[in-house]
Amino acid sequence: MNTFFCSDYTREVGEDLIGSATNYETYILVECPPPWTTDAFNSRWVPKNLHLLAEEINKAKLPIRFLVIANDVSHKADQTTLLIYQKKQGFSNGYQKYEFHLPNIEQVAGVVKKWLHNKTADYPVYTDPTRDILVCTHGSHDKCCARYGNPFYFHATATIANLNLDNVRLWKSSHFGGHRFAPTAIDLPEARYYGVLDQDSFMSILTRTGDIKCLAKVYRGWGILPSPLQVLERELILHHGWDWFNYKVVGRILEQSLDNNTFLTELNYESEEGSIYTYQATIVKDNAKSLQLKSACNSTQHSMLVKYAVANLCLTSTKMVSLSK
Repeated sequence: MNTFFCSDYTREVGEDLIGSATNYETYILVECPPPWTTDAFNSRWVPKNLHLLAEEINKAKLPIRFLVIANDVSHKADQTTLLIYQKKQGFSNGYQKYEFHLPNIEQVAGVVKKWLHNKTADYPVYTDPTRDILVCTHGSHDKCCARYGNPFYFHATATIANLNLDNVRLWKSSHFGGHRFAPTAIDLPEARYYGVLDQDSFMSILTRTGDIKCLAKVYRGWGILPSPLQVLERELILHHGWDWFNYKVVGRILEQSLDNNTFLTELNYESEEGSIYTYQATIVKDNAKSLQLKSACNSTQHSMLVKYAVANLCLTSTKMVSLSK
């Protein structure tokens, strides 16, 4: 019997989580009660038209992430929630939410197709600000997500209730990568990814208080940035503290070596006062942290996981911008 748990092994070897957030233009989250099969869109309650649409988009390799989500009342609900999160352009702090309440899951594929085609729909769209936190509990995909995701979700529900956070919604989610970091979560609309969470680190993330250094262990990266820039952004969080979460950013890779061991990166951020600051840094392969391990519970072989570190970080320019711009 296989008693290997990838998440236990990741903790044991102290794998660095940063740079493991995935970067998508659009998240499409469909409320669908569990149980979910290994391929969640093949599950019993997912209609054929939706399964085919998700498959078509995955095959076309479009930067769109389909996930199924559920909460404790999804199986009793007389409507289906559809959430579309669209990445903002330019200086950004994440995604814009478009929420639909549909009579049932059969309508989802039609609404999504129309929305992707021309950003319209036949149903009311809600854009009021909410914080949607997805916790992977997809045990049929990887057993660590059941073993660690479910208890975490249960206790996190109580943590949110105790803090009286009315605009925070917690969802169980299908697989979004990084099960070896279970319990793992995405915090939307920002799309920051976290892993190996416990209730203390989760409370700090919810309230943006406490020791910022906890993020060095649990932060996987910001999903609006490519991986090398996620490494730089974590450095800036640890430097600026919780204030950083109020800033908007835009980043790019200026140069990269052919072997992908070195990246020259630039990250601009806009403060709340409207000033723009530019950081440049070289991101280099970190041989000490790179390691070979089994990246999933059912892996038969080890994968080489390259890790990166920040070298030569410097603030290259500061620009004051008129608030009346």
